[in-house]
Amino acid sequence: MCLNHIDSGLDESFSGQILSRTVTMGQINKADQLLLDQIGQGDSLAWQQLLDRYQGRLLAFAKTKLRQSADAEDIVQDTFISFLKSIANFRGQSSIETYLFSILRRKIIDVYRSANHKHMMLLDDMASGDQDSGSGLFQHHASDEMTASRYARNDENKHLHESTLSEAINSLIDDIKQKKNIRDLQIIEMLFYFNWSNQKIAETLDVKVNNVGIIKHRYIQQLRDHLSHLDQSFDLRHINLESLVKTLWLEQRLSCPKRSTIGGYYLETLEKEWMDFVDFHLNQLGCEFCHANLSDIKQKDESKQEQTVFRQRIMESTIGFLRK
Repeated sequence: MCLNHIDSGLDESFSGQILSRTVTMGQINKADQLLLDQIGQGDSLAWQQLLDRYQGRLLAFAKTKLRQSADAEDIVQDTFISFLKSIANFRGQSSIETYLFSILRRKIIDVYRSANHKHMMLLDDMASGDQDSGSGLFQHHASDEMTASRYARNDENKHLHESTLSEAINSLIDDIKQKKNIRDLQIIEMLFYFNWSNQKIAETLDVKVNNVGIIKHRYIQQLRDHLSHLDQSFDLRHINLESLVKTLWLEQRLSCPKRSTIGGYYLETLEKEWMDFVDFHLNQLGCEFCHANLSDIKQKDESKQEQTVFRQRIMESTIGFLRK
């Protein structure tokens, strides 16, 4: 596999290295910020670069949620239009990828809600049946959307403290990664990102339920201590910290592997513990956003290989004429 297309300069591998704070899911990096500045100035080449970089992974995700490929393409196109319309209000508290996925997710949820609304009206007419609630991580995202909307409307919590909370969570994740404490990372990801119960986590990882509860309590307390240290105005007495952590984790996908890390997983170049973590994240937890990235990487790699084979065939058929 050649895979020369993986976004260079934007990401770092898990391989023995902790992700830099400037390239976590929680914050935009300098390369992305430069690209945004160029787009804001009307640079069509910069816009084309952004489209080339992100359209594949967004389309791969949309196709897993919508039955018709044409519908998936339309909603991705609409996502980029919404991105352009909102770019002036983008504060850089997440990566471009995370921001684009959040727009796309909301649009797909709107489609689901519209379909469910029509479905429920039909069921009312028939006076029978149940609404199909779906399953998987995306449905967890959809079910939490009202919570996220209420959080978004609460300016005091959303805007005043979001940056501080994001910094505290990132610091927590960084510390776990530096220590290569993979089990704890899996547990807090299942707790705060996938919203699994203590019992389900214990059964999945073959650990005691009490141990899951202890780890959860430990990291919530660490977040409280870190928040108090970062911002003394962060009044934790009237805040449901666990709920806010879940909302922010959901919005910014704080523990998702970077794209280059997923590329390293595809190429099998990561250290074993990180290979295991990414495999668990993708295949046992079933993160659909990261699956979309992996699908896009595979598709681009296959396309690259086809181009290489075709180029070699042309070379072999024309080299004789070149020598003459």
